[in-house]
Amino acid sequence: MSDDSAVKSPAAWDVPSIDAPGGSGYLTAGRLEELQKEAYEEAWQKGHAEGLQAGEQGVRQRAARLDQLLNGLSKPFDQLDDSVEKQLVELAIAIVKQLFRREIRIDPTHVIGVVREAIQLLPIASRNTQVHLHPDDAALVRESLAPADGEPAWTIVEDPLIAHGGCRVTTENSQIDATTEARLQAVISAALGDERRE
Repeated sequence: MSDDSAVKSPAAWDVPSIDAPGGSGYLTAGRLEELQKEAYEEAWQKGHAEGLQAGEQGVRQRAARLDQLLNGLSKPFDQLDDSVEKQLVELAIAIVKQLFRREIRIDPTHVIGVVREAIQLLPIASRNTQVHLHPDDAALVRESLAPADGEPAWTIVEDPLIAHGGCRVTTENSQIDATTEARLQAVISAALGDERRE
């Protein structure tokens, strides 16, 4: 037999390395598990970050919407506050007027003080001074009050258009309005800081 015909024995088969450096070998169950964990961890981190971002954006949108709703709800309360304030002012004015008129009915002699105060506001050199009074008040003033020393002489003029408790003093050059309406308006203006005029 020739050497050529000699049976060659097969060469030994080498098992490839599973744990080749750099992980270039075959995948084992352990390596697959590690890769699966890494992929899961990476996906979880990415999903968590995206979820947080989406949640924060959703919270911002809801907070903005809630602010809009609260602002919308506060407007009717602002209008209600204005309405209640106006009604309270109206009520206070009505009460002041009623108390003022009641005091004049109870003690009509208040008109004497009103007349005296109005005349004292006149300049000393005033001429032709007339005190306009309601007819009922005119009778009371005639009986109780006369010009004092140093005051200009004055005469009483009955005027039914002037309400009880007030007067109007006129001279050639000036006029003093001490009617009940003018005095009430002065009280109301002082109380409300000149914000309301009637």
